Amino acid sequence: MSITSTIVISAEHRATVSTEDGVELAVREYGPRNADLTVVLVHGHCLRTESWTYVRDALLRQYPDARVVCYDHRGHGDSATASRKTYNLEQLGHDLRDVLDAVAPTGPVVLVGHSMGGMTTLTYASQNPQEIGTRIVGVALIATAASGLADAGFGRLLRNPVVSVFQAAVRRAPVAMHRAKLMACKVFAPIIRTAEFGDRKVSARVLTLANAMHNETPIVTMASFLSAFMVYDQTDALPLLSKIPTLVLCGAADLMTPPSHSVAMAAAVEYADYVMVEGAGHSVILEQPTQVAEAIARLLTRAGGTSSVEGAHLTLVA
Repeated sequence: MSITSTIVISAEHRATVSTEDGVELAVREYGPRNADLTVVLVHGHCLRTESWTYVRDALLRQYPDARVVCYDHRGHGDSATASRKTYNLEQLGHDLRDVLDAVAPTGPVVLVGHSMGGMTTLTYASQNPQEIGTRIVGVALIATAASGLADAGFGRLLRNPVVSVFQAAVRRAPVAMHRAKLMACKVFAPIIRTAEFGDRKVSARVLTLANAMHNETPIVTMASFLSAFMVYDQTDALPLLSKIPTLVLCGAADLMTPPSHSVAMAAAVEYADYVMVEGAGHSVILEQPTQVAEAIARLLTRAGGTSSVEGAHLTLVA
């Protein structure tokens, strides 16, 4: 893999990382490049780097010495598309390794994953157990699961036969299905809003950002990853995280990955910091970015690299 710098704007440094199979991933870096600790934010399915905007800004206000790295998964955001056969969590784990090797080849790293990003983080840990406690000094799993996605909440829809029909239709006519997706997003917007944002009132700006990220994701990307969610199981990776400070955070009103998933993960990791945010849904990082950033700041403190964190304190919002 390789990294090619492209542009520097203010505090943001944009770059491209080429994976081992030649897919170019869009990367954004913030903060000092010589920082003692690198925090890597890994986004969810059908989202992109911008989903971390509010958390990133809040975290950098609390810990200005941090170096924060975000990147778009293959087939998402500004990253290149790839063969649909590579749209699986095993590949995303390898992509995360390529990003780390390119932008943080040395020094301690804290991984923070939301939704599919948390699944990517657990997959990476399973693939690279020797790096947990050495290179990786902290992990945050936000609104995600280690297994059983089709057993609770909206995830049970994955078992519906219509999902297979939908995937087959996408393979046959991706352009037509993408047009249909844009129309469906408008029709089902109220349901999606409830699933992602729970029962809290959220600003129009947050809703606009979330809708834009969903609508821009190619239909092939959206459909192809559904198969990976059906068979996903990284429960065996959870005990590895007992070696390092770990945060498990969820929204109490999350219908995509209900709190039961987070409770199970926290129980499997010794001394995990478990945080449940009342009223928040699956998009807790957009709804309550300050609370999420505070929890991540505590994680950084536990990881030993954040003596300059201001205002970090234990707050269990449940």
